[in-house]
Amino acid sequence: MYKYFDTHAHLYMKDYDEDREELIKNLQEESIGVIVVGVDKKTSFEAVALADKHKNVFATIGYHPQDSKEEFKEDDLVELIKNPNVVAVGECGLEFFRLGSDEEGEKKKQIDLFKKQIDFAVKYEKPLVIHCREAHSEVLEILKEKKVLAGKKLRGVIHFFSGDLNMANQYLDLGFYLSFGGVLTFTGNYDEVVKFIPLEKILPETDAPFVAPVPYRGQRNSPLYIKEVVKKMAEIRQIDVEEAKKVLIQNIATIFSLKDLLI
Repeated sequence: MYKYFDTHAHLYMKDYDEDREELIKNLQEESIGVIVVGVDKKTSFEAVALADKHKNVFATIGYHPQDSKEEFKEDDLVELIKNPNVVAVGECGLEFFRLGSDEEGEKKKQIDLFKKQIDFAVKYEKPLVIHCREAHSEVLEILKEKKVLAGKKLRGVIHFFSGDLNMANQYLDLGFYLSFGGVLTFTGNYDEVVKFIPLEKILPETDAPFVAPVPYRGQRNSPLYIKEVVKKMAEIRQIDVEEAKKVLIQNIATIFSLKDLLI
């Protein structure tokens, strides 16, 4: 059904106000699916609205560690989590790269928000989409702690993975997938991870409208450019693009429970 699938984009953003419907139509014509990722209550509802309207769009719901200024309230999202087009909880996690003056207070607040969303995802048996920047040790510690009680119900993807091979293997041991975007096309910093972890644990994303791949660097990113990400993944692993596409679609179908992708 799909030739490519972008697992992480923010199509509700104002960057797409002038051509959102046209872009989604183009994605349909090119057999590209996309997951639109919420970062707070408002954008979670907007993501689901897009998913309800377009058959090639799916949604996640959640609270970003910094982009959202809200506290987690299950009642705010319980209506959405039951929607069949909602495939994950997130974008949630920890963002320690840019903290305010009260660093410890902000870290504590982020950790509390993250833990509540983990429990929410486990309760409704949805995978997590985790944002992690300068906080891999803390994220791993929390996930290991939660894994003891949740077992296989705790699963998900580390969005825009930025760690090393050792960190990658720790996430894999917890049953998580690692996602990579357009940054692969202009830096070799993550080549070792992409090359040596199992292809069956890798996901492609764009994080559109951010971080467009070569040859579109500096422009607004688009789920259409997921082709460049997959092409680069295949190049790094020295395999045929068609082989990479097949395995990546299988991975997406598995982690997000989207069996229709394989039809």
